[in-house]
Amino acid sequence: MKQTALILFALLVTSCGLADKAESNLNPEHDYPIRPVPFTSVKINDGFWSGRIETNRTVTIPASFRKCEETGRIENFAIAAGMREGGFQSQYPYDDSDVYKIMEGAAYSLATHPDPQLDKYLDELIAKVAGAQEEDGYLMTWRTIDPDTPPTDWSGATRWANTESGHELYNVGHMYEAAAAHFQATGKRSFLDVAIKNADFIAATFGPGRLMMPPGHEEIEIGLAKLYRITGEQKYLDLARFFLDQRGNPEGHELYGEYCQDHKPVTEQHEAVGHAVRAAYLYAGMADVAALTGNRDYIEAIDRIWNNVVNKKLYITGGIGATRQGEAFGESYEMPNDSAYNETCAAIANILWNHRMFMLKGETSYIDVLERSLYNNMLAGVSLRGDTFFYPNILEFDGKNQFNQGAACRSEWFNCSCCPSNVSRFIPSVPGYIYGTRANTIFINLYIGNIADITLPDTRVKLHMETEYPWNGSVKIEVNPEEDKEFSIKLRIPGWAVNQPVPGDLYTFSKADQAAYSVKVNSNEIQAETDKGYLTLTRSWKPGDVIQMDLPMRIKTVNAHPLVEADSGKAAIQRGPLVFCAEAIDNDESISSLSITDSTVFKEKYEEGVLKGTLFISAAARSGEITLIPYYAWANREVGAMKVWFPLEEN
Repeated sequence: MKQTALILFALLVTSCGLADKAESNLNPEHDYPIRPVPFTSVKINDGFWSGRIETNRTVTIPASFRKCEETGRIENFAIAAGMREGGFQSQYPYDDSDVYKIMEGAAYSLATHPDPQLDKYLDELIAKVAGAQEEDGYLMTWRTIDPDTPPTDWSGATRWANTESGHELYNVGHMYEAAAAHFQATGKRSFLDVAIKNADFIAATFGPGRLMMPPGHEEIEIGLAKLYRITGEQKYLDLARFFLDQRGNPEGHELYGEYCQDHKPVTEQHEAVGHAVRAAYLYAGMADVAALTGNRDYIEAIDRIWNNVVNKKLYITGGIGATRQGEAFGESYEMPNDSAYNETCAAIANILWNHRMFMLKGETSYIDVLERSLYNNMLAGVSLRGDTFFYPNILEFDGKNQFNQGAACRSEWFNCSCCPSNVSRFIPSVPGYIYGTRANTIFINLYIGNIADITLPDTRVKLHMETEYPWNGSVKIEVNPEEDKEFSIKLRIPGWAVNQPVPGDLYTFSKADQAAYSVKVNSNEIQAETDKGYLTLTRSWKPGDVIQMDLPMRIKTVNAHPLVEADSGKAAIQRGPLVFCAEAIDNDESISSLSITDSTVFKEKYEEGVLKGTLFISAAARSGEITLIPYYAWANREVGAMKVWFPLEEN
């Protein structure tokens, strides 16, 4: 049982665990104190998420592979392998990584939905990747194809000539994640062997007394941690730590600066700066290495940075990265709406980071941020059809601005297409964020309809959760242990249910809500204090016991901190975990003229046949009738103006 748990934990994130199809000899001394329940042990049966996961499997992943074929990303591997003739077909040195991320998502889908055709396609693609690998383990298609003609002037004329921007290490980090996912899903070593050969080469190339430059774009640290978990090879964990510790260390390289989080040692950093995706991948990698080594300095550093983000740099939609220039964090409280960046990849990275923080600390505040990013910024990044995407995610749109990499609407693909491929791999992993375990305790973090099979040290428990969340806060959980057994279930009480939109003081509700949540076990009301945001139910559980929870979902207006200039004198609308926006298609008045007051009375109505089923909020405001939809659903009908923050007029 313990061995199986270690294998499943090897793909800690983004997959949150995969099926036991291979053996591992890894038994680390240190680890995350809380383990995610693998998504392969959680079967989603939910009106909101089931369709999205199926759309990702049947639409997003196939469409993304097609785009990689059309744009030459996949052909690059065949050319590098000598299977075809030609030059480098795509545009950027990091285009290999898009293929790897989609392969990772495809492996996750295979783990829960066997598909012989997809399995065969992956085998053929892996053969191309393996053929493209050079004899010593190096893998970068453009350099193998035409080393004398870099695709960009920052690609580097020779190997490792530009580790700041060449993305050689970033690419293979995603390859390690994809290879680990494929190995765990299928038991085949074909892709894993490619990853191991490359990781061995990297470990022999970088380190004390060898090359000492860290990657400009973090990611390999996460991939190395996954390889360490699967193989037990200490050198992979040592290399991940080496790359972390080289940041801000001028010995061996000229510092890249704040943009790459390379301005000072990671243990001395206290503010989120630079490229937002790189930063959040760095913080996730620091959490992984801290968990596996017991390094408290890393944890203290990411604690400081996390507090900086949630108190000064987090959008109401859970987005991070305010500025288009450098796709980067801005200054404290700098959060423009019409020029916001909030890259979809950054939302995913923010989820990965916050999930790791939860596994380190066991506090609901991290899941509050995760949930906000999940239901708002991340979901807005992909259309309801599943085949068009946003790269940045703005909060105000005039209906004309070509903010989406040159388009005024969602696009099928981008020259730099990191976001569609990231969505492909993330969506299948959502079930793995619902539960966690520590000793004989089950953490319930997200409220999504599912049937879960959870193994505790003393018993095996099946949970059946029924809910219409995020439309309804009523949750029913049937608890079925194999036998009568005492253990604990921790129910997350979302911050929005207790008058705190996010941790800290960056956002507040205009009015405190007196309606309290309620929890019952077998129809008996539970009165208990929360600890770190969780309501703990410890008892001898019997098969058929039922937990009923009600989280009242009131429509609330939200105010930003007074120092957020862009939102001064304005309010946003939230209901449950969802942020709402106004779209031109639903409003007769000009979007720019819409305003509300503190006494505006809102009504709600669920429309089954619109936007794949959604809740509409409406009100008679002084500026005219106002109609709102969830932010994630905007731009799915026609191109038109949109905004999240509304001027707040006096009554």
